This record gives sequence, C-alpha cells and structure tokens, in this order.
Amino acid sequence: MNGKILLGCIADDFTGASDLANTLAKQGMRTTQYIDIPPPHTECDCDAAIISLKSRSIDSADAITQSLQALQWLKGKGAAQYLFKYCSTFDSTRNGNIGPVAEALADALGTGAVVDCPAFPTTGRTVYQGHLFVFDKLLNESGLENHPLNPMTDADLRRWLALQCKYRVGHVAHQTVARGSAAVRQALEKADSANEKLVIVDATADEDLRCVGKAVADAPLVTGGSGIALGLPQNFRERGELSDQSSGFSPQNGPAAILAGSCSATTRKQITHNNHGPRISLDVLKILNGSVTADTLLYEIAGNSEPLIYSSADPESVNELQLTHGTIQVAEAIESFFGNLAVALISRGFNRLVVAGGETSGAVISALQLSAFHIGPEIDPGVPALSTTGSSPIAVALKSGNFGGDNFFYNALTALGSADATTDE
Repeated sequence: MNGKILLGCIADDFTGASDLANTLAKQGMRTTQYIDIPPPHTECDCDAAIISLKSRSIDSADAITQSLQALQWLKGKGAAQYLFKYCSTFDSTRNGNIGPVAEALADALGTGAVVDCPAFPTTGRTVYQGHLFVFDKLLNESGLENHPLNPMTDADLRRWLALQCKYRVGHVAHQTVARGSAAVRQALEKADSANEKLVIVDATADEDLRCVGKAVADAPLVTGGSGIALGLPQNFRERGELSDQSSGFSPQNGPAAILAGSCSATTRKQITHNNHGPRISLDVLKILNGSVTADTLLYEIAGNSEPLIYSSADPESVNELQLTHGTIQVAEAIESFFGNLAVALISRGFNRLVVAGGETSGAVISALQLSAFHIGPEIDPGVPALSTTGSSPIAVALKSGNFGGDNFFYNALTALGSADATTDE
C-alpha cells in the first residue's frame, strides 16, 4: 500500500478506538489501532489507521494540541478522509473538549459544516430531535449523569455543544435523514451557509447511519461515535479502493486477568455474573494509603490463571471517596494501580488481559507501553478482540464501561485464547 491509508481516525480514548476499529473491520476495512502518535516513519500497511489518544477528560487546549498532532501524522500517510471518534454517550462536561477538538480539526482541514453524530443503535444509543438517548431514557436520566469524571446532565446535544463551541451548532432532523443521503447533503450545505460548523445529525437505526455515511463520502472530516463509521467503508468499496486482506489478529494461550475500574452499572452487573474465576475487590482507601500495591496483590492471586480484580463501586461510594480524597486524586491512584498491576502480570507470563473502563484501559495500555493492535473478532457489539503487533504478542480486550452483555468477561477470555499455560509463582 506504499504507506498510504484511506481513512485516518483520531479517538479520544483507547476503548473508543477499539470500538471504532471493530466497526471498520466488520465492514471490510483492514484496520490498525495505534496507541498514541507513532513515530513519523512508522510503516502503515492498512486501509484505516486509528490513533488512540487519552484525551477525553483533559483540558481542551491539551486535547486540541494532541489531536492536531495526530492529524498531522495521518496527513503524512495520505489519508483521503478523517474521522474524530468520541464516546457514543458523549462523555464531556459543559467545559469538555469534544466541541473544541472537532472545531480545531475542521479549521485545520478547512472544512465546511461537519457531521456530529454519536449514535450507536446496536448498543442503544440513538439521537432524535438533537437529543441523545440510551435505550428508552434520555442521556441525563440513564445513569450517565453520575459518571465520576464526565457527568452528562443534559441530553440536548445542541445546547451542550453550544457551551463548548465558538461557532454556531446546527441540526439535521430525523425527518431529513429519512429522505436520504441527498437530503442530508443539502441540509449540511445549508448549515454551512449559516456558519454552523458542527451539525448534530439524528440517527435512530443503522440504516440512518449508512445514509449519513453516503452523504459524507466526499467530506474531509466526520465526527461521532463508532456508529458513524458504518457507512464509510462502502464509499471506498464503491471506488474499488479496499484491500480485502486479513487482519493479522493472533489469539494467545496462557494465563489471563480481568481488570475492572469502571463504575458503570453495566460493568458492576458483569462483575456479579462472572463465576469463571476468583473475584477480588480492591479497597480504594488501602490503594490511596499505599497498604495495597500491585506486588502485594500478586500474592493473593498466585495460582489463579483468570482472576477478576475490580475497584468498581456504586455511585454513592464513589462520591463519598471523591468528596473525602478528591476526584482527581482517587482517579489517578486507581489508574496508577491498575497500570502497575498490568505490568506485573505481563512480567509473570500473563498474556491475555481484559480491561473494563475507558480510563482504566488508557492507564493499562500506557503502562505497558504498547504501540499498536491488530483487530480480531467481535466479542460483543463495540468490543473486538485485539492482539499486539511485534514478536511477543499479547491478546487484549478493552471495554468501555457501558458496553457488553452480562457474560462479557467469560466471552472475552474465550475470544482472546485459552488457558493452557501456567503462571509463575
């Protein structure tokens, strides 16, 4: 492929990037997920390249800087189109960075009106009349209003984005989307004339997303959740540009561990349903005071090849900890612990990791200094099996807190390989 790619993607966290990779791979694009921005001369032999940043919860100025640097790298690989991927539950406070980053990318590319659509109907995320729903509940009534870092207290994305953006925010209603891609294109042109840079586009089904994808076939930039990528591969296929080659995923056989830092209701339910191996609940207070470390925990899990280790707790307990010790301090302590634990596990022969939670996944991948993933089969909607590139691969699943069915952890371990090796004791 001479180092050129078709679709250049920037994701604001690691689980979101693997979610996007899963969507693109299922639609026939040979996809590579990179961790952070690779060196300039990295070979990029794929249809779609995804740069995974850990920028979802950081200051807007820093997020813009990182995202523009990622854009420059992707430009160097000759991308024909760019996608900014954020969470399908629009994780971003009123001072968040989704709007500022999207506007900065649009300005850098000199685009007109840009689609902004977090809908992912397969996992219950839909947008109707500019409002984001999680199944049958408005976003701010779905539990996401209790997110420990990015509480979402308003489902009206137009109003929420307007608090973040310097340009006007537009809207393409579902009635327009139902009329087809030509109608969507005309609506975007009208929004551009009205100086509306980011345009919320309604979508309640996959067919809507494919319609929007066709409408933006020639757009330099698209933004949204992974669902917005459903309709993009077909544009390249119709132009005869897809490589149609295998993904390179490599399952691994050996010990595994599940690391859960998400406090979402979905992850907590998955923890209670996991009876495949021992469940070890972490005492966050002991992590904060240093009496529990990765090394001390290793003694507790010695001889267990598939333990579930979790800090997940109900919103009331999390709020109490944050009020007493500080939101940032608690988050950083937990992330640092899981990062150190992952390093210790890999050093002792574990070669399969299942990680629940966007921030936790970011901490683990950063601590392990992993650089890129091959994309494997889908475990649950939005979550693929991954394997690292290089001579000593490990298999990984990175799960957003709200994704996956009740038996996700068991299904993930099975998709990553099998436990036919023993741990070092």
